[in-house]
Amino acid sequence: MEQKTQLNEVKKDYHSPMHTAEHILNQTMVRMFGCPRSMNAHIERKKSKCDYRLTEMPTEEQMAEVERRVNQVIDQHLPVKIDFLPLEEAAGIVDLNKLPANVSDTLRIVRVGDYDACACIGDHVQNTSEVGHFKLLNYDYQEGRLRLRFKLVE
Repeated sequence: MEQKTQLNEVKKDYHSPMHTAEHILNQTMVRMFGCPRSMNAHIERKKSKCDYRLTEMPTEEQMAEVERRVNQVIDQHLPVKIDFLPLEEAAGIVDLNKLPANVSDTLRIVRVGDYDACACIGDHVQNTSEVGHFKLLNYDYQEGRLRLRFKLVE
């Protein structure tokens, strides 16, 4: 019963391909730079942005590598699965720091193959083959914040 309630409580109108790409981008940033997932994200159909805390500005080569790696993951045609896990079990899999204090005892976990797992209420594709390709539009770095702007292309 709780699973159905949580599904009905999805409040945002997410663009599934873009939101799934954001998950892949977040995990790529974590793996490449050792930073936490985005501290702020604005996900839209036409273009999106994510902010990350980094100690220094990445090089152009590193940013090109981010784009390459995100597309490499997308091109693996990974399944995107949703699991409902007890909070205690989810704590061993995902970072719970951003969750509100009154979070449910059961969390909705979105998994992108074996690449990423995250507590999330958003809509997602069923397979990364439905995402398209990730295109980094631009980025800027100010006072420890890296802002990436990106879109999806066919």
